[in-house]
Amino acid sequence: MEKDAKIFVAGHTGLVGSAIVRKLASKGYNNLCLASHKELDLRNQKDTEAFIQKEKPEYVFMAAATVGGVLINDTLPGKFLYDNLAMSMNVIHSSYLAGVKKLLYMGSGCIYPKFAEQPIQEGALLSGALEKTNEAYAVAKIAGLKLCEYYNKQYGTEFISCMPCNAYGPGDHFGLESSHVVPALIRKAHEAKKNHAESIVMWGTGLPVREFIYIDDIASACVFLMGHYTGDECINVGTGTEYTIRELTQIVCDVVGFQGKVVNDLGKPDGAPRKLLDSSKIFALGWKPTVSFAEGIQKTYQDFLANEEKYLREGN
Repeated sequence: MEKDAKIFVAGHTGLVGSAIVRKLASKGYNNLCLASHKELDLRNQKDTEAFIQKEKPEYVFMAAATVGGVLINDTLPGKFLYDNLAMSMNVIHSSYLAGVKKLLYMGSGCIYPKFAEQPIQEGALLSGALEKTNEAYAVAKIAGLKLCEYYNKQYGTEFISCMPCNAYGPGDHFGLESSHVVPALIRKAHEAKKNHAESIVMWGTGLPVREFIYIDDIASACVFLMGHYTGDECINVGTGTEYTIRELTQIVCDVVGFQGKVVNDLGKPDGAPRKLLDSSKIFALGWKPTVSFAEGIQKTYQDFLANEEKYLREGN
């Protein structure tokens, strides 16, 4: 990308989008066109087309999404499918109509089959049944990356997609019922420590295995791929390191300083038993993550402490 190129980061106020904006700024890309959800509802086709036609960005990072943890995914499947399908369709199609040079579409590791062979290679996509608790979100994301692939085939566009593993970091959502596992555990451990509680509750058995990546590493990978990858196949973005949910819980408790017990809530879902991405393709291109998990958790907790009132107000 040229330093003066006009770049649209869709979803720039979200966890991933804000990190992409920071990464672009640090590399000298300052010609960004941005619009918050209040300014532009990407679910509205007419408004999205009008915005992209007016702004005429040369590059687009599609990081906008309706996201949440396993419980809210399972509770609001219609919303997750509609919102993400509409946003994906509108941004991709509008980018094609406006002659965008290159678009990067953000997917998620949860798009792969529930029992895919581990570590999961990109070719595993659509090779088996999805995990039911996040099926709606996954279906929408699969449709988006396939739309990129088919527009490349039919119209000669250069639309690429990447699939990061579980993201976490500063700016996350800390609602106890709606957030992903890392911010939820950080809040639980923090409040338990503050209130001198004897224990915290961990959802499910604690046995599922997950891979986590710090948000700035995802942003680094996205900007890297814009400059170093062209192709129809999605590219995995991970660290190659995995933890059980119980191990994750203990790491969070150690960072926060909570020394009480961890109690299982077996009434809550586990989700897929294991999700580890094979990120050998992006590693071979020359990109690697730089933030260790313990360091990332520490940075995320420090950000939570600095913005606790705001996060609790937003997250309920």
